[in-house]
Amino acid sequence: MRRGLVLALIAAALCGLSPSHAVAGEALRLRLVNDRQGPIAVSRDRGKTWQPLGAVVQYTTQVNRQGYTASKWVATGFVAATAVNAIHISAGYNHDADRGVVFSLLPKDFLTPPKDYASFLSPDSSIYTDLPAGAGPFGGGEAPFVGDEVRLETEHGLVPLPPDYRPAKGDVLVIVVTRPFRYPSDAIFENWARGAVTLGYADGSRVQIGSVVRPVHGVGRFAGARYADLGRLRANHAGVIDVSTSPVGKLGAFQIIPLVHAYSPEMESAWRLTQWMIVTPLGEGPGQWSGLTPLFFGHLRPDYRPDDLLADDWEHRLLARFLVDVDMGDGWRPMPALSLSPDPSSPLPDWAGTALAKVRRIRLLFPLAER
Repeated sequence: MRRGLVLALIAAALCGLSPSHAVAGEALRLRLVNDRQGPIAVSRDRGKTWQPLGAVVQYTTQVNRQGYTASKWVATGFVAATAVNAIHISAGYNHDADRGVVFSLLPKDFLTPPKDYASFLSPDSSIYTDLPAGAGPFGGGEAPFVGDEVRLETEHGLVPLPPDYRPAKGDVLVIVVTRPFRYPSDAIFENWARGAVTLGYADGSRVQIGSVVRPVHGVGRFAGARYADLGRLRANHAGVIDVSTSPVGKLGAFQIIPLVHAYSPEMESAWRLTQWMIVTPLGEGPGQWSGLTPLFFGHLRPDYRPDDLLADDWEHRLLARFLVDVDMGDGWRPMPALSLSPDPSSPLPDWAGTALAKVRRIRLLFPLAER
């Protein structure tokens, strides 16, 4: 019976492989030359002018045919994951392994990755940059969304990545970052079994889009959280929303995942441990959120810079960022600071399993201004 349910969930998810989603227009373009010292630049006027961001330190000519499970839910040639510590790009589907094929863009921090780094990392199929984690395209104001198209720049213009694409030295990659057509003002997750998942909009309307299968009560060691600040999005992909509960340099986070991903073999612990919230959409189609809007496609990205308050346009910058806060029964308050030892060999402290047990609601605030 369980096998049948899993197959039904996966089938529903695979129906969502289409990358199309309603967008209001292009927000920016990221351009990268896959070569040593290849320039990395951003354009906010559809490629007419470019501002330098950094350079490639090490190029790649490889792909990883054993991508993380949720990468298979994003079509070839589109951003499969956006995070402060990596951008993963879909380059196909490995039918034999039922896995996505990916290659990655990495910040300079991963030229020498942290010891015992417990997150997806593919050293040979990654383009290493001189940009730090949490800056530029890695959550610093120029990050892409899951589902943004990646194109090849040729003498004939921009073209889609071909099927079974494999990077070549000198390839010029352009990520076209698009804005959602109608951004919600917030998403609220009621933190109990069968609690509602709702979206609010600027006109005051509110709509329920799903429910909570399993609430989150604890925090865990999600490796990339050390590069994200407290109450900020660390990562989004077709099967996860990762929220930091610790300041930059510290380690602590929880994750929100769709029901279909919770049935993946690698996510078995989500039913046993407490640092995951499992959600499902309304209706009879379980799991279709995997790789689809609004939670796991096209709407979320890590977006924060620690110097925002020092900038002349600080107010506009703060309104243009994502933020997560909580309600413990007495109104909305900032995310509590909950940090863990980064040593994976040390057991989690007793308090980690119940650190969020008093949280009644979790609110994800969307940007109110554009960057």
